[in-house]
Amino acid sequence: MGTRLIQVLVVDDYEPWHGFISTMLGKQPELRVIGHASDGLEAVQKAQQLQPDLILLDIGLPTLNGIESARRIGKVSPASKILFVSENRSPNIAGEALSTGAGGYVIKSDAGSELLPAIEAVLEGKRFVSRSLSGHDLTVGTHEDLTQNSESTAAPLRSGSAKIANQHVAQFSSDDQRLLDEATKFVGVALKAENSAIVVATKLHREGIFLSLKASGFGVDVAIEQGRYVAVDATETLATFMLNDTPDPGRFLGHFGDRILAATQAARGKHHRVSVFGECVNLLCAQGKIEAAIQVEKLCNEISKNHDVRILCGYSLGDFERTRDEDTFQRICEEHSAAYSS
Repeated sequence: MGTRLIQVLVVDDYEPWHGFISTMLGKQPELRVIGHASDGLEAVQKAQQLQPDLILLDIGLPTLNGIESARRIGKVSPASKILFVSENRSPNIAGEALSTGAGGYVIKSDAGSELLPAIEAVLEGKRFVSRSLSGHDLTVGTHEDLTQNSESTAAPLRSGSAKIANQHVAQFSSDDQRLLDEATKFVGVALKAENSAIVVATKLHREGIFLSLKASGFGVDVAIEQGRYVAVDATETLATFMLNDTPDPGRFLGHFGDRILAATQAARGKHHRVSVFGECVNLLCAQGKIEAAIQVEKLCNEISKNHDVRILCGYSLGDFERTRDEDTFQRICEEHSAAYSS
């Protein structure tokens, strides 16, 4: 990228993502974040005011979506190069985004490894498209595509960790309904493939997930009879492995190892994989037992080394927004292969 200082405007409506991007770019002496915007109209205004060299632009923005923002930015700050950074994986949407004259399109989940190379390419006048979209014909999408896909229900907060062998995801949800929606989709995928699922949640959420699965036609009653769907109480589960407010590794690994083994044997899918949705860590955080929650996340990573398992950890996003505890938020994200908000 050379020695010239590159001024960057970051546009995204989720504050922790701003922090993640700023931290990443801050390690590059030639890149300087000079502003943030959280909606499309603000992005246009700040681009006109700041005339940045580079704009990192999300698609699912309030007020004005990122694609329309890019078109307007091209008129008020024509020298600014635009790199879309979005979790929207639709080739049509990516094609629509690139048709604005943007130099690249990076999937947020891949930003950890792709963002800096993408920035370098775009600044050199080259086009960069995430490997997740390689092989697709990035034709221009329709307005209907944009309306349906511009706001992802689960937006990534940071990229995966290479130290985590299998899928271990954190889901930060702004309310109960969003949490139930994501948990239902996660469990439903397993049941549809005739694999097994374990739900470790509060009574309210266990009932909500069950009703949502039933309403969505995922055959949850049959899965229960076959032992492929098991739902247990999160508070009671915590009691099986917590000692003096600290998770006991032996008890944790033994408890979940037995449950996962039984669920694996009950699975009828091709790969006999088990999906686990859990809220134990969220209960610990709500009790102020942050270190215990992080230790549980580490133990989940140990479980993933020995079992073919997918883990979705449900967190309340509101708790982190109220406390503004960015350090805890980042530490939790680092123990996952990916982290999402909804």
